[in-house]
Amino acid sequence: MSRPQVVVLDYGSGNLRSAERALARVGADVRVTSDLQVAAECAGLVVPGVGAYAACMAGINEVGAGPVIRDRVVAGRPVLGICVGMQVLFDEGFEHGVHTPGLGLLPGVVARLEAPVLPHMGWNTVEAAPGSVLFESAAPDARYYFVHSYAATDVRRVTQGSPAASTPGARVTTAEHGISFAAAVETGADGAPVLAATQFHPEKSGDAGALLLSNWVGMLR
Repeated sequence: MSRPQVVVLDYGSGNLRSAERALARVGADVRVTSDLQVAAECAGLVVPGVGAYAACMAGINEVGAGPVIRDRVVAGRPVLGICVGMQVLFDEGFEHGVHTPGLGLLPGVVARLEAPVLPHMGWNTVEAAPGSVLFESAAPDARYYFVHSYAATDVRRVTQGSPAASTPGARVTTAEHGISFAAAVETGADGAPVLAATQFHPEKSGDAGALLLSNWVGMLR
């Protein structure tokens, strides 16, 4: 069976090599690149991200990757966002008093979690969305590795979508840290989400994260 071609987008942010290694281990032919033509044409595009929302959006804008990410989703070509790479898929982010427009592919706002201890750092369980492809065959008590202080917390808005922008609702997997927030999202047809994203780091989440990446790569075949 052929290995699907996956690009980890290099825009100056993210755990590029750890994501590359994790995806290769589950059967992908992985390339880390900022080449937008390659990113547009691959079977699956991974948008990583660590650090501040505004800095990640600045990096994406600097290399001109925003239209490529949007065009892939519109055309039904799979995209996976990880950590801040998930956050920038939303309409906007508020971080350290700074408002930053996002890519607008998911309805909602990324804002500071309301929790007694921040950052939310370490292992946590999730409540997988019904019909999730990413979490297919995952154990209910599986734990995933989070490092963040900001998240999309208006889960209902993400689930319902944005009729004004013709944005379909997403299947939303949630986690709890002080309040409930979106731990993962999937949009598109059942069994084949076009846009998928995780707030946690699957590449740092051991066997549980490997299963999730394997499910995503398997969908590309």
